[in-house]
Amino acid sequence: MPECRDCLTIKEASIWATDHLGKKVTTSNISYLVQYGRIAKIGYNGSTHISKFDLEKYYRSLGKSKETAWKEKLGQDLNWTLSFDKLKESDTTKHIHRLHPYKGKFIPQLVEYFLDSHTDNFKTATYFKEGDIVLDPFCGSGTTLAQSNELGLHAIGIDVSSFNVFISNCKIADYDIKRLDEVINQITIKLYSEAKILKSDFENTLIEKLKMFNNKYFPATEFKYKLRQNLIDEDKYGAEKEKLFLPIYEKLISEYKIDLLKKNPKTFLEKWYFKNIRYEIAFVFNEIKQIQDASIEKILDLILSRTIRSCRATTHSDLATLVEPISTTYYCSKHGKICKPIFSIMKWWRTYSKDTVNRLKDFAKLKTNTYQYCLAGDSRVINIPVEILKKQKNLASVLQKQKIAGIFSSPPYVGLIDYHEQHAYAYDLFGFERKDELEIGPLFKGQTKNAQKSYVEGISAVLNNCKKYLKDDYNVFLVANDKYNLYPTIAEKSGMKIVNQFRRPVLNRTEKDKGAYSETVFHLKRMKEI
Repeated sequence: MPECRDCLTIKEASIWATDHLGKKVTTSNISYLVQYGRIAKIGYNGSTHISKFDLEKYYRSLGKSKETAWKEKLGQDLNWTLSFDKLKESDTTKHIHRLHPYKGKFIPQLVEYFLDSHTDNFKTATYFKEGDIVLDPFCGSGTTLAQSNELGLHAIGIDVSSFNVFISNCKIADYDIKRLDEVINQITIKLYSEAKILKSDFENTLIEKLKMFNNKYFPATEFKYKLRQNLIDEDKYGAEKEKLFLPIYEKLISEYKIDLLKKNPKTFLEKWYFKNIRYEIAFVFNEIKQIQDASIEKILDLILSRTIRSCRATTHSDLATLVEPISTTYYCSKHGKICKPIFSIMKWWRTYSKDTVNRLKDFAKLKTNTYQYCLAGDSRVINIPVEILKKQKNLASVLQKQKIAGIFSSPPYVGLIDYHEQHAYAYDLFGFERKDELEIGPLFKGQTKNAQKSYVEGISAVLNNCKKYLKDDYNVFLVANDKYNLYPTIAEKSGMKIVNQFRRPVLNRTEKDKGAYSETVFHLKRMKEI
């Protein structure tokens, strides 16, 4: 092989890029560029190399910094400090914050920024101190509760969705980790036996044939690089190869007599899960129900919920927002190859079980001696002291001695998410009562003028009810993308005034649309204090 004059190993490239850009570039960063076709992979002396010229060309193509580009699109008042752009994904999903997927949650660092005691050029005052009580009337998946615990604050959450309440309280509960590990292992061994009985040979054969096919037609880095360079028409090429593999798949389905989706489904589980998956779900569910420890039973239910969410009969790119069930192999634009549906929960159950235990251990090291709890109810009318006394007596005792210091919450956006529907599988399996009609600003009500008016009335009603339990000099922080300019009216109807606004770029989005996007953190205080 001729000499490669400007070739760099992955490690050498990371050192060069760090020096070139003036910031840390890891070997993982470089590997990502190769894996996703940003720069070409060169095989040299038996190992992966890249061209320094290609790498320099790539960084030059980025042109303006992301901050400059976003401010040009969204305005110069963007508070880039609140972008948290230097954080890795592992930071923004630390410990229990990735115990379960949840569409629409904010990152923990945003909560920390406003709840902790630091000040800077933008946050010029401290709003909460250790021992205070924080309220989140739109609790969602419990980010505010978890971060309050880390910071030595008590916290009360409220949510109309029973499943959201379930997630939040699972995250902040205490567990006997050793016992949890033992129970998980017992269930996993039993599930493994069941999975073998239910023709796991079929899936092993399918995986092997897919591997051979994809190696031939979708060589990983080479294919993605050609896509990036527009040398391949992805839609046309993907459709051709999808059609080419389909007879191989159909022959295996017939040979192994695999049952797929149920005709005329009556439930979410019947519509979105193959027969084998439904059997395994029911098997694990019944095993969990035999557990005597209530806290362990609940966290196992959460692991099962996370597992079955990943096993729906849909494409990888449609996992967050379901379109139509799929029961065949398909070209996957997310992974750049032919992918298959899920036929067993085994892999995901094992993965998420291990991950959950590790995350609970990490959070346990950080927990403070404070109390948090999420109440199930409608924040427009709930009597917080009465309801918290029924559920968490220690927190109720703190509340009797002091009022709530303020609110940190992210209300639902107008016509964006149906919060019950995104976890429909869990409502189906666990039998939680659905209260879709109590959601404020759900997707199914749209974004019409009437929907906006209903939204204003709903959020205002929540604030008017909750402020009865706040101390006089309270601080309220609401995170929203207020594209209809509704929050000035909401503040007025709530007897509050917006005293500050922090516009922040949202960089860590999971949706397909990765365009420039911002949201505002509204700081509200009691009207008469202004």
